Amino acid sequence: MAKHRLSELPTGERVVSERLPGVRSVALGLWVGTGSRDEPEARAGVAHFIEHLLFRGSSRYSALEIAEIFDALGGELNAATSRETTAVYARVADSHLETALDVMADMVYRPTFADVDLEREVVLEEIAMVDDTPHDLVHDLAAEAVFGGHPLGRPVIGRAEVIASVSRRALSAYHKRAYAGPRVVLAAAGSVAHERLLELFAARIAGRASVDGLRRKPLRRLPAPSTRFLRKDTEQYHVCLAGPGLARNDERRFAAALLDAIVGGSASSRLFQEIREKRGLAYSVYSYTSQYEETGQIGLYVGTREEHLAECLAIVVECLADVAAGNVSAAELSRAKENVKGRLLLSLESTSNRMTRLGQAVVTGVPILGVPEVVRRTEAVTGADVADLASELFDPERLSVAGIGPSEEAFEAAVAGISSALIPRAA
Repeated sequence: MAKHRLSELPTGERVVSERLPGVRSVALGLWVGTGSRDEPEARAGVAHFIEHLLFRGSSRYSALEIAEIFDALGGELNAATSRETTAVYARVADSHLETALDVMADMVYRPTFADVDLEREVVLEEIAMVDDTPHDLVHDLAAEAVFGGHPLGRPVIGRAEVIASVSRRALSAYHKRAYAGPRVVLAAAGSVAHERLLELFAARIAGRASVDGLRRKPLRRLPAPSTRFLRKDTEQYHVCLAGPGLARNDERRFAAALLDAIVGGSASSRLFQEIREKRGLAYSVYSYTSQYEETGQIGLYVGTREEHLAECLAIVVECLADVAAGNVSAAELSRAKENVKGRLLLSLESTSNRMTRLGQAVVTGVPILGVPEVVRRTEAVTGADVADLASELFDPERLSVAGIGPSEEAFEAAVAGISSALIPRAA
C-alpha cells in the first residue's frame, strides 16, 4: 500500500503526495480551506464566483491559453466549491507535471479577475439552472431548514442578488484574505516524486507575503427543527427529511457510513427496496450525509407524485424507527460493511480519488488513515452502534423537512405525522 508524505513550506502552505508505481499519470489539486460558510451574508456566493473567475485568466495566462494548454496536454482541469473548501484540480501525464502546476498555481494565486461581468452572467445562469432543477434545489432548502441563518444553511452557489452586484474590488479583497498560505494545500497522487513536487511548488509561490485570513464563524447552537416549502408547478413533490449530523472527526463516522448504506445509500438499502423496488412509489429515493468542522448533516430524499407522498414519508419514518429499535440483522450489517469497504478499495484505483482523499483530509484537519485502519474501524462497528446512532440522528423530534411541489397544503398534510416539532411554514 502506497504511503503519503506531508511537508510544510515556510509560507505555511502544505504539500501532501502519494507515489504510485505502475501509473504514468499524476492527479494534482490545489485545495483552499475556504467555502460558502466563510462568507458574510452580504457576500453570499463569492467563494463560488471566485472559483469561476480563476479560469478567466491569471498574471501569465489568458483564459484561452489556460484552455489551450490543458487541451494540448491531453489533460483534465476543473474546480469545485463546497461549504468549507475550494479546489482546483487536474490530471495529466507525468511528463506534463511542471506545466500543469505552473498554470494552476498562477490561476490560484494570481488571478486577474478579468471579464467579471461576463462570468457574472454565467454564474447567474447556473443559479437559474438550479432554480429550475427541484431535485437539486430542495437540498438547499433542507440545509436552510436545519441550520437556519447560519452560513451552513446558505446555498454554496450563492444568491443571485449578491452575484449581480458584487464588485471586482470586493472579489479581489476576499481572494487575498481567503487564499492565504496556511489555508492552501497542494495534493498529488500518481507518478510523482515528493521532493520534486515540493521544489516546483516552492518556486511558484516564492515572495508571497503572509496574510491575515478569514475567521470562520462556528456553529454554537443549532436552531430548532423547521419546515421549508417552495411552490413550483412540478409533476412530483421533492422532499428532504434532514437533521444535524456528525462532525468530520467524530469517531462514530464509521458507524454513520454503515447506517447510510443500510437506510438509503445502496441498491439493497431499506428505503430503495421498500419504496422503489417493492411498491413502485418513486424513481429516486436515497439517504446522504455531510460532515463539517463541528457538525454535519444527514438527510433522506424522495421524489414522488402527490398521491404517493404521504405513504412514502410513512415508510421512511417506519424504517428509521425500526433501525433505531435495533432491528439490524447480522446479514444486513455484514452487507453494509462489505459495501463500504468495497467502495473504498475501488475508489483507490483512481489517482484523482487518491489525490482528493489526501487534499480534503489535510486542508480540513482530518487524520489520513490507511486502508487497514479504515477497514478495522469499519469491522469494529456493531449493530448496537448503528441502532444507537440511528436513534440519535433520526429522532423525529430532531428532523427538519423541506419540500418543493405544486401545493403547500398537500405537502403539510403529508408531513403532519412525522414529528410534533415540525410546524409547517413556508420559507
